[in-house]
Amino acid sequence: MFDYLIVGAGFAGSVLAERLATQANKKVLIVDKRDHIAGNAYDYYNNDGILIHKYGPHIFHTNSRDVFDYLGQFTEWRPYEHRVLASVDGQLVPIPINLNTINKMYGLQLNSSQVEEFFESKAEKVDRVKTSEDVVVSKVGRELYEKFFRGYTRKQWDLDPSELDASVTARVPTRTNRDDRYFTDTYQAMPLHGYTAMFQKMLSHPNIKVMLNTDYKEIIDIIPHKTLIYSGPVDSYFNYCYGKLPYRSLEFKFETINSEYFQETGTINYPNEQAYTRITDFKYLTGQQHPKTAVVYEFPRAEGDPYYPVPRPENAEIYKKYQQLAETMTNTYFVGRLATYKYYNMDQVVAQALTLFKKIVQAHQPETHVNGQEKNLLQQP
Repeated sequence: MFDYLIVGAGFAGSVLAERLATQANKKVLIVDKRDHIAGNAYDYYNNDGILIHKYGPHIFHTNSRDVFDYLGQFTEWRPYEHRVLASVDGQLVPIPINLNTINKMYGLQLNSSQVEEFFESKAEKVDRVKTSEDVVVSKVGRELYEKFFRGYTRKQWDLDPSELDASVTARVPTRTNRDDRYFTDTYQAMPLHGYTAMFQKMLSHPNIKVMLNTDYKEIIDIIPHKTLIYSGPVDSYFNYCYGKLPYRSLEFKFETINSEYFQETGTINYPNEQAYTRITDFKYLTGQQHPKTAVVYEFPRAEGDPYYPVPRPENAEIYKKYQQLAETMTNTYFVGRLATYKYYNMDQVVAQALTLFKKIVQAHQPETHVNGQEKNLLQQP
């Protein structure tokens, strides 16, 4: 008898498996229909010996010391600040748009306060910001919106930004300084030996059994367990009774390049002409020493593995129905991107899983307070 059956060996499932096994001494079976652990963060060495991310670039960043320290129990970190250029009007310029982007594109020599005035002069008044288009044109105007955002967004989502929730483009800031880092989080680093190695350590405990190539529906009625933790698609769990929740997928095209690097930075975005949205050169991300490099081209697709929940009000309404159904379930928890139909960064999924673990422990074991002190549930004893 297992105490917990966990569906999905990505961040959500693996963090919960590790916490329940090591901190609550629970017996856990974690199943995944894929042939590997680590979910979409899975990385491996290709035939040329280059470390690549099977499901596109995964770059770790967080403002949470708790999350960073928790994962740090299973990996050493290599400091890495990701930088992205966009191919616009035949030039490669920094994205998010910053002072250097504007000066290079327009042949100007503005300073920070002048570029702020430049943005204000281009910005369009939007009474109520509701869509992704509203977000951008209200900050930087229509010309920069057309050059950087509209084409990229249409490729990525197969929808015009005017049809998408404001959250999509709100993720990309506009800067008036020269900061060309893609993220500004306090902690920016990559697992020194890769994500898969980190997950292997996380799941390496006698209380944890891992079963791959397994659809949980094949075993749920056969293998005795007390509680289910589900991190798969919530609509699939309920047999699509309220209809299918839409996702965007990606197709990846990998190439090994016979030179040390292929491009001048980790990722280059192609907002306009090309069918692909971006190219990533893995060795910037991994820090690997190798005479060759490997790149991945990303092509957005309507069908395939579910990666990005489509943020539109009608989809949120469908999810709400599934959420209400999920809340009626006993001894069943839903966690992670797919189960909660939200676009989370990796650190957010880890934080969500750690929060759920605390909730589970507090529900079943009031003794999480020891000698009047709250026991730290994030660290190893």
